[in-house]
Amino acid sequence: MSIILDKAAETEDPGEEDPLGPLLAARIRRERGARDWSIAELAAASGVSRAMISRIERGEASPTAALLGRLSGAFGLTMSTLLARAEADGTVERVSRAAEQARWRDPETGFQRRALTPAGSVPELVLGDLPPGARIAYPASAYTFMQGQCVWVISGRLLIDEGGEETELEPGDCLVFDLATPKECAFFNPSAHKNAHYLVSLVRR
Repeated sequence: MSIILDKAAETEDPGEEDPLGPLLAARIRRERGARDWSIAELAAASGVSRAMISRIERGEASPTAALLGRLSGAFGLTMSTLLARAEADGTVERVSRAAEQARWRDPETGFQRRALTPAGSVPELVLGDLPPGARIAYPASAYTFMQGQCVWVISGRLLIDEGGEETELEPGDCLVFDLATPKECAFFNPSAHKNAHYLVSLVRR
């Protein structure tokens, strides 16, 4: 399955330049180096091919949400934490100005993520924007080190699949995730015309 994901990522057109890309590539290299892992060891732990990891670290490929979920899980981090560390670049802040909030776009689905809180905040607040018909999936390993997560829909509709259990959310609805047993989760926008805008609150163990 990872090979299929890698091939899809390799053929994606990244579109406009991602300002977080170089920081994310460097952060993945640092996380791997901090564990004294070779690329082959990270590949074995994450299920992402060595070739794709190498391309991501060199800044030649933009990782999709699915691949980031696998890599962050291998590091024992949530995807949000991995992105936050890349965004922080060694700074510690209490105020997150709107103009400075880091944004990331998944090149595969068009999903856009905006970090509302400063890196390392508890909880972390993330704004999600999922295009019509788009689906993003996160492996169970991405939730292993998560203490709490809830999703509140601002506009549009959102279908959450938690290990086969589906919940449809409409504007104003809020779902608290069952993290007692980590399981693969997917976010799907069933609308054919309208984006789904939602807020995610995350607490890491």
